[in-house]
Amino acid sequence: MTESTQTSDAQDRQPTADPAEDNAFFPSPYSLSQYTAPVTDFDGLSTDATYAGNRWKVLVIATEERYMPMQNGTFFSTGNHPVETLLPLHHIAKAGYEIDVATLGGGVGKFEWWAYPGDDQAIRETWEGTREKFKSPRKLADVVADGLDDYAAIFIPGGHGAMNGIPESRDLRDALDFFINEDRLIITLCHGPAALLAAGIDREANPLAGRQIVAFPDALDAGANIEIGYLPGAMPWALGEALTKDGFTITNSEMSGATARDGNLLTGDSPLAANQLGKDSVKALLEAFGE
Repeated sequence: MTESTQTSDAQDRQPTADPAEDNAFFPSPYSLSQYTAPVTDFDGLSTDATYAGNRWKVLVIATEERYMPMQNGTFFSTGNHPVETLLPLHHIAKAGYEIDVATLGGGVGKFEWWAYPGDDQAIRETWEGTREKFKSPRKLADVVADGLDDYAAIFIPGGHGAMNGIPESRDLRDALDFFINEDRLIITLCHGPAALLAAGIDREANPLAGRQIVAFPDALDAGANIEIGYLPGAMPWALGEALTKDGFTITNSEMSGATARDGNLLTGDSPLAANQLGKDSVKALLEAFGE
């Protein structure tokens, strides 16, 4: 390898500056070449069956905060991952369930647009169908106050942005209480399981403690994701460590596309799990809320 090639490779692994915020960064070109693609692994719907009623809906909790403060003082320009958000929702929408979107403060839902698979028809279709709901979401506190009776499931997509504020939300805690007590579905993946920590706010124990889940591995965020420039520094806190401390059992140590179900809680480990989690979610929805 020549010196110029080595220099080019090192530059490709440097996070890319986000001009919209001081000391903020997008993932490096090299990391995007490893982690993103123009299409997903969508391989069709898992069933032709659909919900033909007009009651049951799915509530999406999106992040409205783009910037994650890292330990070294930089900011990671993040949001919700488009594949982890829109691919499960594609399956859910095609199965006949209406989708509502809320954020903690009612602000615009943020996306990691650098990960958007622009050639993927399923993703484009679902984005066009939900765009206005993400652009003009409801405030979560208002949704909770109006009642959650018509929601069959709550879905918290991944992206590192799910770790911004959402785990500390008492409004989300109150929403999760409803879904736990009424045995409605709780669906999340990758970094989205950070939201499950909200269920334990102001309590001696998290009511979901003991559940088996899959989530994005801490080892990648603390190691390879920094080395290849996906992240501009060490994470502010470790997702798996926090979930384990709160009583969850994480059954994966790698990013393989694994999904898991423990009761009414459905999880996936990464963007690689988005397609299968969508299928798993539709199966669970139609079984319990498909009349």
